[in-house]
Amino acid sequence: MISAFRNWPSALFLCLIALSLLAPLLPIHDPLAMNIASRFAPPSWAFPLGQDEYGRDILSRLVWALRSAMFIAISAALLSGAIGSALGIIGGFSRGATEVLTMRSMDIILCFPPLLLAMLAVTLYGPGSLTLIPVLALVFVPSFTRVAHASVLTVRSQEYVDAARGMGAGAGRIMLRTILPNILGPLIVQFSFVMAVTVVLESGLSFLGLGVLPPAPSLGLMIGTGRATLAQAPMLLVWPCLVLSLLILVLNAFCDRLRDWFDPRHVHGTGN
Repeated sequence: MISAFRNWPSALFLCLIALSLLAPLLPIHDPLAMNIASRFAPPSWAFPLGQDEYGRDILSRLVWALRSAMFIAISAALLSGAIGSALGIIGGFSRGATEVLTMRSMDIILCFPPLLLAMLAVTLYGPGSLTLIPVLALVFVPSFTRVAHASVLTVRSQEYVDAARGMGAGAGRIMLRTILPNILGPLIVQFSFVMAVTVVLESGLSFLGLGVLPPAPSLGLMIGTGRATLAQAPMLLVWPCLVLSLLILVLNAFCDRLRDWFDPRHVHGTGN
């Protein structure tokens, strides 16, 4: 019973993924369909959460905003994870000038606050989902690089690495087939953490008008418009705030669960 309760972050995370993937198949209204005559309409059987300032279905827009947030977060985390992990593994395994060049370039990126760096890049290249993904990926490449580098320094002197080198395996094969599988734990935990922070950054940029472009639904955009219409319909602000808070809570709890799972001191299957 305790073990089942402890798995709630994983269950909710999978539910959010399923909801995002199945959004086009759900029996909900078109999130872009407007009905000015029904603006600020209260909840009804057809519109369980009511309608917004343009008469659009709030529930439908929340579902599609969740889909957009998950797509951007997963895509940015995957891209930054692939680039950062590769740089960290190469730098940690090769050492010397390669390591210095790799880690010092990451330190340069870390000198800039993530939000300001993202705002600068989006301002230069324009807002939109296709811009947000590489920009947010760039912001989090250093974190993956540092995690991968530290992990490689721990395992590069292990006996199985020396055995692979003694069997004639090349550097590329050792890094890909021997080192990478043994450092996946910290990288997966970092991936879940980056997803949670990316959701916050994407929502903040969209709130400022530098993220997802309207009329596409976004939690940050919905919070911005809900703030502007707070006097007429306060629930327009409450619903996206609740969904964003729930999403961040689930991602952070899932990150903690992964950290416990990959902790070698954690005893699996005992409920501890």
